[in-house]
Amino acid sequence: MTEWRKLGLVIKPDPSLWWSRSHAMLPTPEHVEGSLWRIYAAGRNEANQSHVGWALIDLDDPGTVLERSVEPVLAPGALGCFDDNGVLPSCIIRDDDETLMYYIGFKPGGTTRMDLYGGLAISKDSGPFERWSQAPIIERCRANPYINTAPWVVRDGDAWRMYYVAGTQWVHRDLPRYNIQIATSDDGRNWQRDGCVAIDFAPGENALARPYVYHDGARWVMWFASKGEAYRAQIAYSDDGLNWARDRAGPGLLPSSGGPDAEMLEYFIVLPHAGKRIVFYNGDGYGEHGVCAAVEA
Repeated sequence: MTEWRKLGLVIKPDPSLWWSRSHAMLPTPEHVEGSLWRIYAAGRNEANQSHVGWALIDLDDPGTVLERSVEPVLAPGALGCFDDNGVLPSCIIRDDDETLMYYIGFKPGGTTRMDLYGGLAISKDSGPFERWSQAPIIERCRANPYINTAPWVVRDGDAWRMYYVAGTQWVHRDLPRYNIQIATSDDGRNWQRDGCVAIDFAPGENALARPYVYHDGARWVMWFASKGEAYRAQIAYSDDGLNWARDRAGPGLLPSSGGPDAEMLEYFIVLPHAGKRIVFYNGDGYGEHGVCAAVEA
């Protein structure tokens, strides 16, 4: 089993910023240059509404924030839209001169606690992020009548492939079940879904959260979190990006005996550096305390 050296909290909420009074949720990476990465995360204002900001990290010293955004780069959408009560980053990908941010839009539910759908905002020539559409790019459809969220997008040749969290039912108004499914696209904007499951529930699991997918040079790798009593780190592998097999031993990243990740771990991103992997993730309270980091020992 892989051993990890934990660095503790790296990106913390900043109560001096109006949009970051609490939480730094769903770390999402964007490569800047060399060992520099911009890690996006969602902070919450006094009304508990999520906004997207970022912190600049040098992987040579991954426990230190060099700079952070003073204002959010993406705020909740217009009243009545799917994201009018909160936005969270999920995936950043480059497409020629555009940077595409796939994000999660939050809206309180009625008979259920919440509605979550995937949106898209685009930055052109390093300019501000603007919504590609005020409507979600993945919402309810015949194959997915419940929540559709946490999109992670990869390019595989000319094809675009999305791994996303798809609701399978609501057990009661506060408890959704969701697995990880696959969508396809020709342009990264318009997506086709037919209910293709990438990762399904193992015995005792109720939820599979935020896939993070990359190619390690030999095969596709997916980190995700599964929840029975609490979220735990999981890993799966695929030769073609479509058919996945779990490693039942997991990646070896476990809760600490105390501190910000003593109860749960979720929303992982994995960055290779100097022959090792560096993982940024959320712990207890879904990022209430901030973003943690761990380095492969």
